[in-house]
Amino acid sequence: MTLKEQLTDQMKVSMRNKDKLRLKTIRMGQAAIKQREIDEQITLDDDAVLAILVKMVKQRRDAAQQFIEADRKDLADIEEQEITVIEEFLPKPLTSDEIDALIKAAIEKSGASSMQEMGKVMGLLKPQVQGRADLGKISGLIKAALNS
Repeated sequence: MTLKEQLTDQMKVSMRNKDKLRLKTIRMGQAAIKQREIDEQITLDDDAVLAILVKMVKQRRDAAQQFIEADRKDLADIEEQEITVIEEFLPKPLTSDEIDALIKAAIEKSGASSMQEMGKVMGLLKPQVQGRADLGKISGLIKAALNS
């Protein structure tokens, strides 16, 4: 079952259960997917849908942080609940050991030995870790590995 099919299926379940927050969040995801399909006149595959869902989680984390800074815990809680719903459709997160192993393998495969070749390593890693780890943190770990 593709991610788009899973979203549609869970939307129906949410409608039956009258779970308004979950329904609203899933519909937002579907709207973002549909918007990109219409804009680019393509049908998105699971990797592209995954990228959209990851972006939605990142946006909500940023919004929640801003709400906390503005002393609006009620709105931050809503963002956190939406993150929880979206994360149900993302793959299981990678552990630190798995990330380290992937970075070492990508550096060996690309033959990178300096910071100028970091793009090669990121290019190899991005498809493997998309939606399973924070790319910003991975970037920092790659820099540390290449500088050592």
